[in-house]
Amino acid sequence: MIRYALTRLALLVLGLFVASALIFTTLRILPGDIAQLIAGVNSTPEQLAGIRERLGLDRPLPVQYGDWIGGILSGDLGSSQLTGTPVVSELLQKAEVTVPLGILAFVVALLVALPFGVLAAVRRHRPDGVAVSVGAQALAAVPVVWAGMMLVVVFAVTLGWLPAQGFPRAGWSDPAAAFRALVLPAVTIGVVEGAVLLRFVRSATLQAMGQDFVRTAAAKGLTRTRALLRHGLPSVGLSVITVLGVQVAGIMVGAVVIEQLFSLPGIGRMLVEDTGNRDLVKVQGELLVLTGLVLIIGFVVDLVHRVLDPRQREAE
Repeated sequence: MIRYALTRLALLVLGLFVASALIFTTLRILPGDIAQLIAGVNSTPEQLAGIRERLGLDRPLPVQYGDWIGGILSGDLGSSQLTGTPVVSELLQKAEVTVPLGILAFVVALLVALPFGVLAAVRRHRPDGVAVSVGAQALAAVPVVWAGMMLVVVFAVTLGWLPAQGFPRAGWSDPAAAFRALVLPAVTIGVVEGAVLLRFVRSATLQAMGQDFVRTAAAKGLTRTRALLRHGLPSVGLSVITVLGVQVAGIMVGAVVIEQLFSLPGIGRMLVEDTGNRDLVKVQGELLVLTGLVLIIGFVVDLVHRVLDPRQREAE
C-alpha cells in the first residue's frame, strides 16, 4: 500500500509539472498584450517596452517559466501584473465563496444521485423508476446556465424565496445571508451533476443486484430491496467512488460559469475577468490551483478505493 501511494504521489507531482508547462505555454499563445492594456491606446513603443521590461515580459519564455516554478516551490504564485496583489492572497479571499459553493453543490449532487439512482434500479420496470431514469437523462443534457436561469425565474423572481444574484459584502460574518446567496448556485450545479452521477449509481446498483451474494440473501428470505440494502450497497459505494473525481471536476467547471451567472465573487469569476485582462500571472496561478485540486482529489479517491476494496490488493 505504501509503495502504491508513493507511486501515485509521484504521478501526481509529474501531472502537476506537465499541467504547469501546458498552462504556461497555452497562455502565451493567446492574443492580446497586457502592456498595451496598462499603457492605453495612445502609448508609444518606448512606453510599451518599459512596461514589458518592468513586468519581465521581455525575458525568454524558459526563464519566465523557471522563475514561476521556483516561486511555486517556495509557496509563491506571483503577483497580479495589473494591481501587484499577491495571487495567493486573492485566491484565499475568493475561495471563501468557491469552496463552500463546491461543497454545497457536491452534497446536492449526492442527495440527488444516491437515493434516486438506487430507486431507478430497484424499480426499473415500474413507472416511477422509468420516470427517474428519463428525468436523469434529460437533466444530464441540460446546460448548467439554462438550469440556473430557470431556477432564478422560479425561486427568485416568481416566489421571491432566494436572492437572484450577488454575495453579501459582510461575507460569512453574516452566515445566513451568505448561505442563502449560495443555495441557488449550489442547487443548479448539484442537480445537473447529480443527474450525471445518478446514471452511474443506477448501473452500479443493477450490477450489484445481479451478484451471487445478493441473490443468495434474497433466496434465504430477504426481499430484493432489503438484500440489496444490506449486502449490495458497499459494492455500489465502491463503484461510485471511482467517478467522484470526475464529478468534482464537473462541479468546478460548473462553478466557473455559475459564478458569472449569479455574480458571485469567487475563483471562477476572477479567472474569467483575469483572462479578459490578460493578467497572465494570476490566470496561470488560478488554473494551476484548480488543476492541482482535481489531481489531488483523484489521488485521494484512488487511495480510498484501494483501501476499501481488498480485491485490488490481492490482484498484485
